[in-house]
Amino acid sequence: MGSKIIIEESIFHKIYGDDLSVLQKQNDRYQRLLNTYNQYFKSDKIKFFSTPGRTEIGGNHTDHNHGRVLAGSINLDSIAAAFPTKDKVVTLYSEGYDKPFIVNLNNLSVVVEEKGKTESLIRGVAARLSELNYKIGGFNAAITSEVLPGSGLSSSASIEVLIGTIFNSLFNNNKISPAILAKTGQYAENIYFGKPCGLMDQMACAMGGIIAIDFKNTESPGIKKIEYDLNEQGYNLLVVNTKGNHEDLTDDYASIPEEMKSVASELGKTVCRELTMEDLLGNMKILRNKHGDRAVLRAFHFLIENNRVTDQINALEENNFKKFLTLVKQSGESSFKWLQNIYSVKNIREQAVSLALAMSEYYITQIEEGACRVHGGGFAGTIQVFIPKTAVEGYRKLIEPVFGEDSIYILEIRKYGTIDLSTI
Repeated sequence: MGSKIIIEESIFHKIYGDDLSVLQKQNDRYQRLLNTYNQYFKSDKIKFFSTPGRTEIGGNHTDHNHGRVLAGSINLDSIAAAFPTKDKVVTLYSEGYDKPFIVNLNNLSVVVEEKGKTESLIRGVAARLSELNYKIGGFNAAITSEVLPGSGLSSSASIEVLIGTIFNSLFNNNKISPAILAKTGQYAENIYFGKPCGLMDQMACAMGGIIAIDFKNTESPGIKKIEYDLNEQGYNLLVVNTKGNHEDLTDDYASIPEEMKSVASELGKTVCRELTMEDLLGNMKILRNKHGDRAVLRAFHFLIENNRVTDQINALEENNFKKFLTLVKQSGESSFKWLQNIYSVKNIREQAVSLALAMSEYYITQIEEGACRVHGGGFAGTIQVFIPKTAVEGYRKLIEPVFGEDSIYILEIRKYGTIDLSTI
């Protein structure tokens, strides 16, 4: 028979806040998770885990060229119930899927047939941890996530870091640092899943709070906590899911780091972080001829956006919220004009992100407060909006008839990164 969830109320308060309706919702959610686990597995000793999604606040497409980013963990998370087995097999049931994901860890090599599938993430995380001389083993697990795929809140990174956290707790006494868990997740996504990505998403999911990350040294990125409360400004941070089609966008995403690096390589460097504006401006003719205008524009975006992140950090630390919003707007304009990750040239009829930005900018102009920008990878997916709390309902009435009643997420910055709930 299944057991009833027993998690201290104070733990839920720490993770999810003090809103009683939210706490009841989370309690019910964890109970459903436990029921799923009990449906398939038998164990009296179950551990619970939570990994947040993330929101990118500054530094659009800068991490993969060793730049700076500003990001935050959010109040939407992926959670798991898990317990170790005596063999080397991971069996994971995920809400929304009829069949389990089963991975035998006796084989830690890349499996071509698993590319793009959850099994590849499990195997990839295990393989990397093993390479780093951490312990791995089989486990049974049930997971569910509020970080929906396609929401722009890093659902894949949240799951990758969650899987790493399970290995960390069950086999390594929680000794693996959040930074290593983040890098392990990135490795699994790059090498095993087959999708190019930087490290920002995983790092923000792992660390918690608002963090500034400097990837100049990718082996040991500089991480700085930024203490800031948007609620004190009377503002909400929103993400709007435009529900664009994410299929066949891998080439669009991959073209950005590739083109940036092609510019750097032409000038004898590896990544754009090693370039100066003088390097770029002084070699425009050869760069345009050999790599095309878009590659040059994307490098131009990187150099400006990378410095803009520093300005955003300073604005928050100086409590100059008006300047911060101006910088958010400038970031969005740079992504649209220079980075060009707002829609795919493969399908110019579909420009949901562009439309959401146009409508949002119109609304912000009417209320004379706020800022908006593309959020995350771009091409399809989400935009980010900062507006006063008093203006949210008006904004909702404008946006929801176009993109749906469930298209707006009101986000809160979460203090905790990835966690084994028993350690709080």
